[in-house]
Amino acid sequence: MEQLDPDRLSAAQLAAMRRSLTSGRGALTRRSLLRASGIGALTLGGLSALTSCGIPPARREDGAAAASADHSEQEKVLNFSNWTEYMDTSEDEKSRPTLEEFGKRTGIEVKYSEDINDNVEFFGKIRPQLAAGQDTGRDLIVVTDWLAARIIRLGWAQKLDPSRLPHAYANLSPQFRSPDWDPGRSYSYPWTGISTVIAYNSKATEGRKVDSVTQLLDDPSLKGRVGFLTEMRDSVGMTLLDQGKDPANFTTADFDGAIGRLQKGVDTKQIRRFTGNDYTADLDKGDLAACLAWAGDVIQLQAGNPDIKYAVPAAGYITSSDNLLVPAQARHKGNAEKLIDYYYELPVAARLAAFISYVCPVDGVKDELAKIDPALAENTLIVPDKAMTAKSHAFRSLSSEEETAYEEKFTKLIGA
Repeated sequence: MEQLDPDRLSAAQLAAMRRSLTSGRGALTRRSLLRASGIGALTLGGLSALTSCGIPPARREDGAAAASADHSEQEKVLNFSNWTEYMDTSEDEKSRPTLEEFGKRTGIEVKYSEDINDNVEFFGKIRPQLAAGQDTGRDLIVVTDWLAARIIRLGWAQKLDPSRLPHAYANLSPQFRSPDWDPGRSYSYPWTGISTVIAYNSKATEGRKVDSVTQLLDDPSLKGRVGFLTEMRDSVGMTLLDQGKDPANFTTADFDGAIGRLQKGVDTKQIRRFTGNDYTADLDKGDLAACLAWAGDVIQLQAGNPDIKYAVPAAGYITSSDNLLVPAQARHKGNAEKLIDYYYELPVAARLAAFISYVCPVDGVKDELAKIDPALAENTLIVPDKAMTAKSHAFRSLSSEEETAYEEKFTKLIGA
């Protein structure tokens, strides 16, 4: 018999995952383009694991995983699961310098696996063991905000010991310090940040700057050449900001107002289409004059096309993060905490940021990054300055009921 599980996904949520698989960030490779900040790509295995009958969640009222024995002192090993191409490698791609340095310093052997291809598939892989109170075989994992929130809510993440995280505690950037799903970062620390901005092709706009959602939706010179994203949190979140609403604290009426604003853009044919990662080719060619874009794409596109520009709206921008978690029943929590803290040391954080070119969540990294590449250190898409940080906003966590209702409205809007 099917078990009642309030965290089961609705048809609308599954439709959002299918969009991510075919065109969203969940379908992209790590170095070239950004991955979904909302709901990850869908695979048959992941879908099956999330929707089929199974073991009900082993919830704890306090949200904490039951204490498990830590074998870190006796077993100098760490099993670390991450996304592909999300770690620095040597030029010959035969070694991972920062991981090797960590091993030499601590004597801990890191068994590093690039076995996360998307959030949903990975959750489907580890969910049965977590629900049964078993060790997943992983001491440290990297997952996106929405999944990190779900794992913590279900009591499947171990609470971190702040006394073992002096660098992480001191150097975590203020904009990532207290997400609503993990206030004070009791269970998680960000690996990287992901920003949503406005990108435009200056040749296609005849030199005009595009720097607001209002301009995207109302400027007649852009009609039919504007793109928004198929990721609900990005498109709706940026529209909420443009309307003076806080994505971290909005009502259903606010959400409906943003949907209505976007619907007008669809009805008047101001919006050409809602896209996943495929906007990059259209923007590069000028078929799209301007669009919402993921910061990593902008960095990649600018390397080959000087006409590609970006703007951070005065109203602000949406940011999310990929996060380090220690799963319940992991055998080597202490070793995992040592590695988390290691990547918050400024020289180490700079080496990682220089390689992967994502938003670095480590405050004060700029000077160290400048020693490696001055241009990267000055790029606010990698190292946000105070002005950009002040404009950063997170999309609040949604209840299961809200997520179902909101995804249904957004799916109707984009015609998916």
